[in-house]
Amino acid sequence: LFPVLLTSLVEAADRVDSTTGVQMAYLKAWAARADRALCLRVPDLLDGAGTAVRGDALELVRDGSLGGVDLAYLDPPYNRHRYTANYHVWETLVRWDAPEAYGVARKRVDCRERKSPFNSKRKIRAAFAEVVAALRVKHVVVSFSDEGYLSREEVVELLAQRGHVGVVALDFDRYVGAKIGIHDPSGKKVGRVSHTRNKEMLFVVSPDRDAVERACAAVAALPPPTRRGRRR
Repeated sequence: LFPVLLTSLVEAADRVDSTTGVQMAYLKAWAARADRALCLRVPDLLDGAGTAVRGDALELVRDGSLGGVDLAYLDPPYNRHRYTANYHVWETLVRWDAPEAYGVARKRVDCRERKSPFNSKRKIRAAFAEVVAALRVKHVVVSFSDEGYLSREEVVELLAQRGHVGVVALDFDRYVGAKIGIHDPSGKKVGRVSHTRNKEMLFVVSPDRDAVERACAAVAALPPPTRRGRRR
């Protein structure tokens, strides 16, 4: 039951937080939802048994730890922003380790140490190519942003080695901070946000062309997505 309760706690915390979607800085004033009671709910569960594996993606594909599955869903970092820093509060909830912290956002000190080649413009292509090539699965689904270090064409080129590639581009509001604008430490609005929308691209890859076409059609038929919770 512990993983179920932990998932419930993370989801409950997300419903009452006072952030712009990522935990990079505090809001100047408390969000209205932060006044709500913390309410634990049973998370959505899938039928059957499952296994959770935590580790570096490159190491896991190299040692074969991810074999025996039909489909792999990849949601890699795509620019300089690291998930460990963006969601450090959830990391601490899961680890329950009361780490040393730094900066206004009180990030975990290990955010400075834990780095990924996916956050490097120079290294991301090689790292992504290695993971894609080493996966022992039939079907692959990849989520990637048009604000990433790799272009749509580059991602398609890297994935094409595994079979047919279909792409569905989903239009999103950017993070809430883009709507709020850029402010200095005193709260004065400075500068100008370049854009408030972006596209999240879903790449479907399989040796079965019909499977790719059916999957892309099914995604395209879904209701428009909401930004909050898109990476949960």
